[in-house]
Amino acid sequence: MQIIRKKAYARAGFLGNPSDGYHGKTISFTVKNFSAEVVLYEWDQVEIVLAEQDRGKFRSVYDLANDVKLHGYYGGIRLIKATIKGFVDYCEKHNIKLHSQNFSIRYSSDIPRQVGLAGSSSIIVATLRCLMEFYDVEIPLEVQPSFVLSIEQDELGISAGLQDRVIQVYEGLIYMDFDKEKENSVKGYKCYDYSRLNPALLPLVYVAYHDGLSEPTEIYHNDIRGRFLRGENDVVNAMKRFAEIAAEGKQVLANGDQDKLHSLINENFDLRRSISRLPEWQVEMVETARECGASAKFAGSGGAIVGTYRDINMLDELTKKLSSIDVRTIIPKIENKLD
Repeated sequence: MQIIRKKAYARAGFLGNPSDGYHGKTISFTVKNFSAEVVLYEWDQVEIVLAEQDRGKFRSVYDLANDVKLHGYYGGIRLIKATIKGFVDYCEKHNIKLHSQNFSIRYSSDIPRQVGLAGSSSIIVATLRCLMEFYDVEIPLEVQPSFVLSIEQDELGISAGLQDRVIQVYEGLIYMDFDKEKENSVKGYKCYDYSRLNPALLPLVYVAYHDGLSEPTEIYHNDIRGRFLRGENDVVNAMKRFAEIAAEGKQVLANGDQDKLHSLINENFDLRRSISRLPEWQVEMVETARECGASAKFAGSGGAIVGTYRDINMLDELTKKLSSIDVRTIIPKIENKLD
């Protein structure tokens, strides 16, 4: 019996986010400390197996309410269903006939949920990888991020940008330029300019996330998008500057200017704060890290931060102080995909 296992990893937006949804530029890296794994195997019918995260039983109404606060109303099942549906639509559109063998599919994930580490898109990417292997269908690499985004936006109504999907498909450390002038169409999907960077260029980097509080991506992005579309100057100018920060960051990494990189990371957050009303607990994470001398910004929509630190002594202080506010600090594992 054919058994297929595929993983997709968490990610951290290092510079430029959230301009990816506004034709900006970003730098991101995969965080291989956490992953979503999808397992697919031949079966007599198509069956999606409930995961541990897709709870249907609760100790009390308070337990249910707390679970919704932490994890939202939806688990990974809708992501898998939408990916399968989108995959079938893609194959029909491109006249690809699928064989008749059915399958059972299940997922598991240890990516902290709704803290901005891209747990949802990782399930979709891993599912897509399983489907492509099971049916022997090749979707071009540059198309896959836009395909994944279409699943979230068109099938599920999730507001998002391309950054998460690009880094999870390509992996490693990626510079992304979403300028309209770089846009091209491949098999009906918009593609942009994605460049691999050497992770060895990064200085000492940490990622930290809150263990108990979370906020869905939609809460942040929907408000900003509306203001951007209405032409609010502060938001429009901020998106332009976010893109510039990523472009400058790419050059700074090449030059090895750690002080300038530190400054750009902090500016990225300060600019985001200037156009947003952010939860106090999220701001506290950044401010606590900065009190230790580290740089800090959001790794995604909020709930996780990323930054640089000088040495092991600073890391120890950072870890202790963040732990005192229920925030866990990790050193991200970033695979070099240049080979």
